[in-house]
Amino acid sequence: MILDPDAELMTIRQMCDAFEVTPRALRFYEAKDLLHPIRVGTRRLYARVDRARLRLILRGKRFGFSLESIRETLDLYDREGGNTAQRQKAHELAIRRLAEMEAQRAELDLAIAEMKAALDEAEAQGLVTKAA
Repeated sequence: MILDPDAELMTIRQMCDAFEVTPRALRFYEAKDLLHPIRVGTRRLYARVDRARLRLILRGKRFGFSLESIRETLDLYDREGGNTAQRQKAHELAIRRLAEMEAQRAELDLAIAEMKAALDEAEAQGLVTKAA
């Protein structure tokens, strides 16, 4: 089935297919007040704004942002006045997260170097044979 990204409303199944998420994930984001689908009986229908929010949620998760940070940023969106505050908050969070990620990478690089040195030392002492 071809999904129209400009469709006004999408079902939970269409959302799952379009964004490669599970129904459980969508319900979880709804419970965390990140998504606000239209309820028609027991059906959930997702509007364009929900799709835009889900794109940002998934991007934020990929970058390692907490769901609370994502929610705070999404809640800053102002349909009337633009999204300047939202963009500023996202920028600030991104700067902080990038610094955290770079620090983690530096720690990981150090751990890798130490492990390589330990392996080389063990091999040099003949304690183990070099792995293929």
